[in-house]
Amino acid sequence: MTNKEILDIAFKQSAADLNCSATDFTKSKNVIVHSEKNENARIYLELPFICDLVSYGSNIVASAVPEVEDAVMEYLKKTDTAHAFETPSIYLLNEALKDHNAAVCFMAEYWLPDLSILKPLPINYETKVLHPEDFKDLYLPEWSNALCEKRSFADVLGVGAYDNGKLIGLAGCSADCRDMWQIGIDVLPEYRRQGIASALTSRLALEIIDHGKVPFYCCAWCNIRSAKNAIKSGFRPAWNEMTVKSNEYIDKTNGITLAQ
Repeated sequence: MTNKEILDIAFKQSAADLNCSATDFTKSKNVIVHSEKNENARIYLELPFICDLVSYGSNIVASAVPEVEDAVMEYLKKTDTAHAFETPSIYLLNEALKDHNAAVCFMAEYWLPDLSILKPLPINYETKVLHPEDFKDLYLPEWSNALCEKRSFADVLGVGAYDNGKLIGLAGCSADCRDMWQIGIDVLPEYRRQGIASALTSRLALEIIDHGKVPFYCCAWCNIRSAKNAIKSGFRPAWNEMTVKSNEYIDKTNGITLAQ
């Protein structure tokens, strides 16, 4: 597997998610398409999107339901690739979506491994490769980034670090789609800043590649600690994604109960 092959697989996956062509992400002009359900999309996506914007750096591909398409097109005319995913530009999109009872909800940066720098990193603790049968007792708050109880069927592989038999760090990956497995990482607070996270993340990434799959990593733009781990582990930024949700969904996520 090469870096180009990894990027091409990511293009194809994003195309399935957004209902577009893989070549749309390398065009110089923005592209807007209708969002539709796709059996090959990432399993956690709720499709169709009201609106989802993705950029690999060259342009923006917008996938939207027809009723908000005009609003999204106007937004893309008023901004550019470098600013469409940040404030104050986002306020323009939210204003345009008011009549549709929707707003920007999720903003994230996605990372892919750079095979020229990905390598095993040193760690001062015992490590062990884990499989689904090893996860049954690990669906606990301290491992909620590495494993997802809600979609436990997708948790396929992990690497744990142990201090005298005690699990102190866990990198896990979920088979979110056919060709790409997403990595999550947790380290107990008292064991952080020892390089455990990067050692487990890089080791798991190599294990995923050995399984013929592409590892990918996601974090919020403001999560500096997670972004530093991605860089140290041998990952580099690949694409940005911004997702619009209904105001009802946003309020529920924020724990807001609307008055009856």
